Amino acid sequence: MNMETKNLKIKCAVAAQELSLSFGANQVLNKVSFEIPSGEIFGLLGPSGAGKTTLIKLLTGQLKPDEGQATLLGRDTRELRAAEHGQIGMMIDAFGLYDRLSVMSNLAFYADIYHVSRNKITGILKSIGLYEARNTAAAKLSKGMKSRLSLARALMNDAKILFLDEPTSGLDPVTTREIHGILKAQKEQGATIFLTTHNMYEAEALCDHVALLSRGHILEYGTPADVRRKYNHLNRLQITLKDGQKVSLENSSASALQVKEYLEQEAIEAIHSTEPTLETVFIELTGEKLE
Repeated sequence: MNMETKNLKIKCAVAAQELSLSFGANQVLNKVSFEIPSGEIFGLLGPSGAGKTTLIKLLTGQLKPDEGQATLLGRDTRELRAAEHGQIGMMIDAFGLYDRLSVMSNLAFYADIYHVSRNKITGILKSIGLYEARNTAAAKLSKGMKSRLSLARALMNDAKILFLDEPTSGLDPVTTREIHGILKAQKEQGATIFLTTHNMYEAEALCDHVALLSRGHILEYGTPADVRRKYNHLNRLQITLKDGQKVSLENSSASALQVKEYLEQEAIEAIHSTEPTLETVFIELTGEKLE
């Protein structure tokens, strides 16, 4: 182990160095590198099929890389022990939920596995708005309530690191906002959160750092503000004319004469500036949308 790797392990809750993985002829990840300090929410943005779920499986020791190294809490993920696994919480679709069991029984099952008191279940259910449904079978829950139950399961063992794969996908805005509040509270309590999403608004609202992943490659990494600022050339003026025509101009002095002409003709119905978003940056880099 070189000194650089050793120092990376010390300062990061999670780190990846040149991770690559292929399934047959299909290379899913290609030399992926990043680091996540403790207590941070990290967002991995990319469309379906970009390799996000595969990366979670590498970072939690479920898969082994073809090349490179991943560390979790200072240990190589190929050598994770029960102690490290016990400090991980995971939310991947409805993974680990038992349809015939009630909400309460699902969490009681995991409380016993994690060797934690069942007494904490009531508090968790109240915090995520599932207490009234505690006796309902998981199979009868709505998609939003199943997502809450999956998140509750991930919170059962007071995990130091939460891996959440598309935690609000397909949920209504109210449920999404409530889950965001839960994640912020977990961060305030010291948890490190690895979040995959294709929702740019979610990433900008929650994440300290983001990485844009496309076809197995990380294209950009940084704070959401820094990534947007780097592509400020995407800042445009969107003008709606009174005849219904929509005009997009560069937001710079180069457009001054055209705007002046519209103003003199009293032709402008509305004018707005559009700053780059994470999605417009992603489209700029890949030609694809985050969906």
